[in-house]
Amino acid sequence: MSVSETAKRPESRGRSLGLSLAFLLLIGAGVGLAWLGASPLRGETTESGLRIRTVEKGEGPFVQAMDGVLVEYEGRLTDGTVFDDSARHGGAQPMIAGQVIPGFSEALMKMQKGGKYKIHIPGKLAYGESPPPGSPFGPNADLDFDVHIVQIVPNAALMNQGGEIPGQAQQAPQPEATPTP
Repeated sequence: MSVSETAKRPESRGRSLGLSLAFLLLIGAGVGLAWLGASPLRGETTESGLRIRTVEKGEGPFVQAMDGVLVEYEGRLTDGTVFDDSARHGGAQPMIAGQVIPGFSEALMKMQKGGKYKIHIPGKLAYGESPPPGSPFGPNADLDFDVHIVQIVPNAALMNQGGEIPGQAQQAPQPEATPTP
Protein backbone atom coordinates (compact mmCIF):
# COMPACT_ATOMS: atom_id res chain seq x y z
CA MET A 1 0.00 0.00 0.00
CA SER A 2 1.43 3.33 -0.98
CA VAL A 3 1.30 6.61 0.88
CA SER A 4 -1.25 8.04 -1.52
CA GLU A 5 -3.62 5.14 -0.93
CA THR A 6 -3.40 5.58 2.83
CA ALA A 7 -4.30 9.24 2.55
CA LYS A 8 -7.44 8.41 0.55
CA ARG A 9 -8.69 5.73 2.96
CA PRO A 10 -12.33 6.46 3.97
CA GLU A 11 -12.85 7.90 7.43
CA SER A 12 -14.03 5.52 10.10
CA ARG A 13 -17.71 5.93 11.08
CA GLY A 14 -16.83 5.31 14.70
CA ARG A 15 -14.57 8.34 14.80
CA SER A 16 -17.21 10.76 13.43
CA LEU A 17 -19.84 9.35 15.80
CA GLY A 18 -17.47 9.84 18.73
CA LEU A 19 -16.76 13.44 17.69
CA SER A 20 -20.49 14.12 17.34
CA LEU A 21 -21.19 12.72 20.80
CA ALA A 22 -18.33 14.73 22.29
CA PHE A 23 -19.69 17.88 20.62
CA LEU A 24 -23.20 17.24 22.01
CA LEU A 25 -21.78 16.56 25.46
CA LEU A 26 -19.85 19.84 25.31
CA ILE A 27 -23.00 21.76 24.33
CA GLY A 28 -25.00 20.08 27.13
CA ALA A 29 -22.33 20.98 29.68
CA GLY A 30 -22.41 24.61 28.49
CA VAL A 31 -26.19 24.79 28.82
CA GLY A 32 -26.01 23.23 32.30
CA LEU A 33 -23.38 25.72 33.45
CA ALA A 34 -25.42 28.62 32.06
CA TRP A 35 -28.50 27.34 33.93
CA LEU A 36 -26.59 27.10 37.20
CA GLY A 37 -24.95 30.48 36.68
CA ALA A 38 -28.31 32.16 36.08
CA SER A 39 -29.96 30.75 39.22
CA PRO A 40 -29.33 33.93 41.27
CA LEU A 41 -31.23 35.84 38.59
CA ARG A 42 -34.21 33.48 38.86
CA GLY A 43 -34.27 33.56 42.65
CA GLU A 44 -35.74 31.00 45.01
CA THR A 45 -39.12 29.30 44.67
CA THR A 46 -40.57 28.11 47.97
CA GLU A 47 -42.72 25.02 48.49
CA SER A 48 -45.83 27.22 48.44
CA GLY A 49 -44.94 28.57 44.98
CA LEU A 50 -43.74 32.01 46.10
CA ARG A 51 -40.75 33.27 44.08
CA ILE A 52 -38.32 35.67 45.69
CA ARG A 53 -35.16 37.14 44.21
CA THR A 54 -32.65 39.22 46.14
CA VAL A 55 -31.67 42.28 44.12
CA GLU A 56 -29.58 43.85 46.88
CA LYS A 57 -28.67 41.92 50.01
CA GLY A 58 -29.74 43.40 53.33
CA GLU A 59 -28.04 43.03 56.67
CA GLY A 60 -28.92 41.90 60.16
CA PRO A 61 -31.63 39.49 61.25
CA PHE A 62 -34.43 38.33 58.99
CA VAL A 63 -37.91 39.78 59.50
CA GLN A 64 -40.12 37.76 61.88
CA ALA A 65 -43.94 37.53 61.93
CA MET A 66 -44.29 39.81 64.99
CA ASP A 67 -41.90 42.44 63.61
CA GLY A 68 -42.97 45.80 62.28
CA VAL A 69 -41.41 46.77 58.98
CA LEU A 70 -41.18 50.03 57.11
CA VAL A 71 -41.44 49.06 53.44
CA GLU A 72 -41.13 50.82 50.11
CA TYR A 73 -42.94 48.75 47.48
CA GLU A 74 -44.50 48.68 44.06
CA GLY A 75 -47.18 46.10 43.25
CA ARG A 76 -47.86 45.05 39.67
CA LEU A 77 -50.17 42.69 37.86
CA THR A 78 -48.49 40.06 35.69
CA ASP A 79 -49.05 42.27 32.62
CA GLY A 80 -46.93 45.00 34.27
CA THR A 81 -49.80 47.29 35.32
CA VAL A 82 -48.94 49.01 38.63
CA PHE A 83 -51.90 48.62 41.00
CA ASP A 84 -50.32 50.09 44.14
CA ASP A 85 -47.09 51.54 45.45
CA SER A 86 -45.88 53.11 48.67
CA ALA A 87 -45.11 56.42 46.94
CA ARG A 88 -48.88 56.93 46.42
CA HIS A 89 -49.27 56.75 50.19
CA GLY A 90 -46.50 59.20 51.07
CA GLY A 91 -43.45 56.94 51.06
CA ALA A 92 -42.38 53.86 52.98
CA GLN A 93 -45.34 52.19 54.67
CA PRO A 94 -45.45 50.54 58.11
CA MET A 95 -46.89 47.06 58.45
CA ILE A 96 -46.70 44.06 60.75
CA ALA A 97 -45.08 41.17 58.87
CA GLY A 98 -47.63 38.58 60.00
CA GLN A 99 -50.66 40.76 59.20
CA VAL A 100 -50.40 41.07 55.42
CA ILE A 101 -51.48 38.69 52.64
CA PRO A 102 -49.91 35.23 53.10
CA GLY A 103 -47.47 35.45 50.16
CA PHE A 104 -46.21 38.89 51.18
CA SER A 105 -45.79 37.70 54.77
CA GLU A 106 -43.85 34.62 53.66
CA ALA A 107 -41.60 36.79 51.48
CA LEU A 108 -40.97 39.31 54.27
CA MET A 109 -39.60 36.48 56.47
CA LYS A 110 -36.80 36.03 53.91
CA MET A 111 -35.83 39.71 53.93
CA GLN A 112 -33.37 41.85 55.89
CA LYS A 113 -33.08 45.56 56.64
CA GLY A 114 -31.77 47.50 53.65
CA GLY A 115 -32.42 44.65 51.23
CA LYS A 116 -34.19 45.01 47.90
CA TYR A 117 -36.21 42.14 46.51
CA LYS A 118 -38.48 41.09 43.67
CA ILE A 119 -41.29 38.74 44.58
CA HIS A 120 -43.94 36.87 42.61
CA ILE A 121 -46.98 35.86 44.65
CA PRO A 122 -49.27 33.19 43.18
CA GLY A 123 -52.97 34.08 43.38
CA LYS A 124 -53.68 31.52 46.10
CA LEU A 125 -51.14 33.32 48.35
CA ALA A 126 -52.38 36.81 47.39
CA TYR A 127 -56.09 37.57 47.67
CA GLY A 128 -57.27 34.14 46.48
CA GLU A 129 -60.77 33.85 45.10
CA SER A 130 -62.03 36.94 46.96
CA PRO A 131 -60.05 40.05 46.02
CA PRO A 132 -61.10 43.29 47.71
CA PRO A 133 -64.15 44.95 46.12
CA GLY A 134 -63.14 47.38 43.38
CA SER A 135 -59.61 46.00 43.14
CA PRO A 136 -57.95 46.09 39.71
CA PHE A 137 -57.41 42.32 39.66
CA GLY A 138 -59.69 39.35 39.54
CA PRO A 139 -59.88 36.18 41.62
CA ASN A 140 -56.64 34.21 41.99
CA ALA A 141 -54.58 36.91 40.27
CA ASP A 142 -50.81 36.53 40.56
CA LEU A 143 -49.05 39.65 41.88
CA ASP A 144 -45.48 40.92 41.49
CA PHE A 145 -43.75 43.28 43.91
CA ASP A 146 -40.51 45.22 44.14
CA VAL A 147 -39.75 45.59 47.85
CA HIS A 148 -37.19 47.58 49.85
CA ILE A 149 -36.99 47.00 53.61
CA VAL A 150 -36.22 50.42 55.10
CA GLN A 151 -36.53 49.53 58.80
CA ILE A 152 -37.37 46.59 61.05
CA VAL A 153 -38.87 47.05 64.52
CA PRO A 154 -38.54 43.73 66.38
CA ASN A 155 -41.73 42.50 68.09
CA ALA A 156 -43.68 45.64 67.20
CA ALA A 157 -46.95 43.67 67.24
CA LEU A 158 -46.39 42.85 70.93
CA MET A 159 -45.41 46.41 71.86
CA ASN A 160 -48.48 48.00 70.34
CA GLN A 161 -51.65 45.96 70.24
CA GLY A 162 -53.15 48.42 67.73
CA GLY A 163 -51.04 46.84 64.97
CA GLU A 164 -49.10 50.03 64.23
CA ILE A 165 -45.36 50.41 64.36
CA PRO A 166 -44.42 52.49 67.41
CA GLY A 167 -43.05 55.90 66.53
CA GLN A 168 -44.83 56.05 63.17
CA ALA A 169 -47.63 58.50 62.46
CA GLN A 170 -51.12 57.09 62.01
CA GLN A 171 -51.66 56.38 58.32
CA ALA A 172 -54.85 57.45 56.58
CA PRO A 173 -57.15 54.51 55.83
CA GLN A 174 -56.47 52.95 52.44
CA PRO A 175 -59.29 53.00 49.90
CA GLU A 176 -60.54 49.48 49.22
CA ALA A 177 -59.95 49.93 45.49
CA THR A 178 -56.16 49.98 46.02
CA PRO A 179 -55.31 47.21 48.48
CA THR A 180 -51.91 47.24 50.06
CA PRO A 181 -50.00 44.05 50.71
